[in-house]
Amino acid sequence: MHADTLLALFLFAFTTSITPGPNNMMLFASGVNFGFVRTIPHMFGIGAGFLSLLIAVGLGLGALLHSVPLFYTILKFAGGAYLIWIAWKIATSRSLSEGSAGAEPMSFLQASAFQWVNPKAWVMAVSAMATYTNEQSYLTSVVIVGLIFAIVNVPSVSTWAGFGSALREWLSDPVRLKWFNITMAVLLVVSLWPMLK
Repeated sequence: MHADTLLALFLFAFTTSITPGPNNMMLFASGVNFGFVRTIPHMFGIGAGFLSLLIAVGLGLGALLHSVPLFYTILKFAGGAYLIWIAWKIATSRSLSEGSAGAEPMSFLQASAFQWVNPKAWVMAVSAMATYTNEQSYLTSVVIVGLIFAIVNVPSVSTWAGFGSALREWLSDPVRLKWFNITMAVLLVVSLWPMLK
């Protein structure tokens, strides 16, 4: 892979990983509600789940989706329904969790599995494989795309959990927290709109 293509891929991986979307909205809310440390499994789950999705798309799943559009449509709406359920859970959360009581942050496996129904993750994976793979050395380029995302994704998404964690003290006021969680839930639902068209 040429140096200019590699740089473009790094920029693509960085901008798609750090810009607002379902994962980052949930990490921000998790950072506020559970703190940075308890959100780490969620962050690594996103990285692992997206990497597995990316490689699967590169190895032929993307072509299958292209040839069976109904499957892609079902996937988008299943992902959208799941995100609306998560948004509801965020919107109705009313207290910061310190560890044992009630609510739990998303686990590694839940976050990993979520990537497979996350509309933004699918768009990112299909776009990355269509744009940055090379026919002459296809498998090598699939692995390179996967490695670049593996390097860039977790540090990028962790900034959202960090921002949320930094706001914990300010949001310890129940009224502020209530409106923060409602706002985050609305933004999570809004983040779906461009992907469900």
